[in-house]
Amino acid sequence: MINMRICKFTKKPSKIVCVGLNYIDHAKELNMRIPVEPIIFLKPPSAVIFNNEKIKYPKTSKQVDYEAELAVVIGKKCKNISEKNSKKYILGYACLNDVTARDLQKKDGQWTRAKSFDTFCPLGPHIVSGINPNNLKIELYLDGKLKQSSNTKNLIFKIPELVSFISKIMTLEKYDVIATGTPVGVGPVKIGDKIEIKIEKIGTLTNYIISEK
Repeated sequence: MINMRICKFTKKPSKIVCVGLNYIDHAKELNMRIPVEPIIFLKPPSAVIFNNEKIKYPKTSKQVDYEAELAVVIGKKCKNISEKNSKKYILGYACLNDVTARDLQKKDGQWTRAKSFDTFCPLGPHIVSGINPNNLKIELYLDGKLKQSSNTKNLIFKIPELVSFISKIMTLEKYDVIATGTPVGVGPVKIGDKIEIKIEKIGTLTNYIISEK
């Protein structure tokens, strides 16, 4: 019998490693080829906020998008681990919003500025362990309207492969986060919007869009 456990976030991660284009339905939506290996990028710890906190819409952007994702929270320091042993290093799972200034992403031709603004990484509502992450319904609601709906079974690269792959590039520290990618249905937000990310067996991450002022 699996014992599900819930714990609070007590500190921010030292880094957030994000995976791009990791849902089959999202790749089809964009008419893009399935990647041969994970495409990764980083978000800074300064981007992290938690449940019920505010996402600031930067004045330098004209289009800010939501991206609902399952987050993997690392439980202890690891480096060069195998897929088989990856489970030993996972503390649990949470909801994550990979908020993106889409116009700046297109303008820059790379992702750092677009994804690194303060408040651009909502995380929560808590960390849940003892669950199977391979078949979880994931949804995003914008002002109560369903915008994203998929299942983690549609992940191209599964969690053990992601943890192993990333650990062979960089040391993962306790509380570091891996954002596993977003499904079909990404879209823009506006000031005043309420965003809710719901993942089965984990809960609901709620945040609000406000002006940078």
